[in-house]
Amino acid sequence: MAVLNTRGVHHITLNGADKQTSMEFWEGVLGMPFVFEQPNLDQPDLNHLYFDPGDGRLITIFTDEARKPVGHKSGEVPGSTHHLAFDVDEDTIKTAAERLRAAGYAVAERDRGFMNSLYFREPLGHMIELACYKAEPPEGVGMGEVLAKAYELRMARGVPAIETQDLEAAIRALS
Repeated sequence: MAVLNTRGVHHITLNGADKQTSMEFWEGVLGMPFVFEQPNLDQPDLNHLYFDPGDGRLITIFTDEARKPVGHKSGEVPGSTHHLAFDVDEDTIKTAAERLRAAGYAVAERDRGFMNSLYFREPLGHMIELACYKAEPPEGVGMGEVLAKAYELRMARGVPAIETQDLEAAIRALS
């Protein structure tokens, strides 16, 4: 079979509970503007909500008023999604943990060397990550190129993960 060429993520669709739960979380907590809703065209007894995550793509949620949040933990069995990560700026990373905790969410903050991450579970149990790279790529260079170079430098140093110094050295090398 010939290789298929993708151009990026078009949208992600999750199974939600009732409409209010989805609206309160995706628009109310994460601030993703509600775009529109319509019936699920393949299963008309389900509602289909569309939200804008900020990059011109969509997050969509199938809802059913008979479903209620159960708070299970997703991502623990093969074939399931482990987590969804959303790109945020440095200011958001700095304030998000406090705001989420105040809203009743358990939060885990992590320094990943090349980025900072904040993890929490939405009302249905899906793990959400807010992620912020620690540096911007040089003009005309994609972040994938920067990370590939940082990986190369990390491997040469013989360390198990990309560290901030690898990211900084990669940016210098690509500038």
